[in-house]
Amino acid sequence: MSAPGRGTVIVAASKKQTVPAIDPASQNGFALRFEWGPQGAAAIAAGAAAVIVIDVLSFTTTLSVAIDADVEVYPFRVRDASAAAFAAGRGAMLAVGRREAGETGISLSPLSVRRAVADGTLTRGSRLVLPSPNGATIARQFAGTGVPVIGACLRNATACAQWAVKAVRGPIAVVAAGEWWPGEALRPAVEDLWGAGLVIDALAVAGAGPMSPEAAAARSAYRGVGRNLAMGLAACSSGLELANDGHGDEIPVAAEIDASRRVPLLAGESFRAAGSS
Repeated sequence: MSAPGRGTVIVAASKKQTVPAIDPASQNGFALRFEWGPQGAAAIAAGAAAVIVIDVLSFTTTLSVAIDADVEVYPFRVRDASAAAFAAGRGAMLAVGRREAGETGISLSPLSVRRAVADGTLTRGSRLVLPSPNGATIARQFAGTGVPVIGACLRNATACAQWAVKAVRGPIAVVAAGEWWPGEALRPAVEDLWGAGLVIDALAVAGAGPMSPEAAAARSAYRGVGRNLAMGLAACSSGLELANDGHGDEIPVAAEIDASRRVPLLAGESFRAAGSS
């Protein structure tokens, strides 16, 4: 057989190799990840060493206020008869709706928890069931998985980030809870984007990374709002919704950047301060 002529293409036979399928949404390959809602959380939590949940208005903000007072908090998805039974079975108080709570009851409002602590309704070691279709629901989906779940907000972002970097080795999944449109469609909420961005910024400063493009975008969003954060919280859709319902006084609590050094950590069914017994 004559040698191949100039320009002849020689195709070498090779064995077919099977490449393991990787979910493009998992952000696999990045140590610092970011996504939205329960489905996004499930996507990026695969292989993660910790999950940080952000629900600024209002679950994780209220959670942080409770943890500051050494109140044990049980996240729950809905506020109905099942929540009442759950609370009764654990000797816990059940947070009610804001209207039902009025000026004296405990609700998802961080101010209601502060009032309850001030008047002695909630004391150190008290148990509180805090229903939320957003942040609480995401936290509960990881209960019992063995993955540390941290409840972060603007009030405790740096403390949560620093604890995570010191306590775990491996990828960290940051999840913005978002809100829901009528019909159960996820509504990305800008306040959660800013909260996640602050957490991601603090994680990066503490040495976590490399970050995914999604995480980098959240960080940029937080840096972009800068000193206008409190104004942004009041003017965004979720802030206006609270104000229209007569609860605009809650927003300054959510804007207390790094006011708390305590880290809400899910242990079993409930959140307690990291390091507490």
